[in-house]
Amino acid sequence: MSSEVKAPSTLPAFLSLFTSTGTLICCALPALLVSIGAGAVMAGLIEAVPQITWLGRNKVLVFSIAAAMIAVAGAWQWHARSLPCPVDPAKARACTRARQISWVVWWISVAAFAIGAFFAFFAASLLA
Repeated sequence: MSSEVKAPSTLPAFLSLFTSTGTLICCALPALLVSIGAGAVMAGLIEAVPQITWLGRNKVLVFSIAAAMIAVAGAWQWHARSLPCPVDPAKARACTRARQISWVVWWISVAAFAIGAFFAFFAASLLA
């Protein structure tokens, strides 16, 4: 049995960032490109990456998965906040830094999710 303390993982935060980026690609990017008059760029982007239309058609699924990942990552980080870091000073600094980075990445994920949700579910009704 090992007595070594494990450093907290940043994996949940980065997975939440990955899924919340999907919400931006699905909904915020097309709205941004069309609103600045770059509809041709959007058409070219859909031609090059047709999966973007799948994300848009299945936005409820995309947002549900992203919300679940963000919630899991937040719960994981909340739990990990009180876990001990290694005694070694260098490892302790790395552990503390990893925790800080994880929170920053998680908040970026939350912001990306909120922006995507705004464009997916609210922006069209505000413009109508």
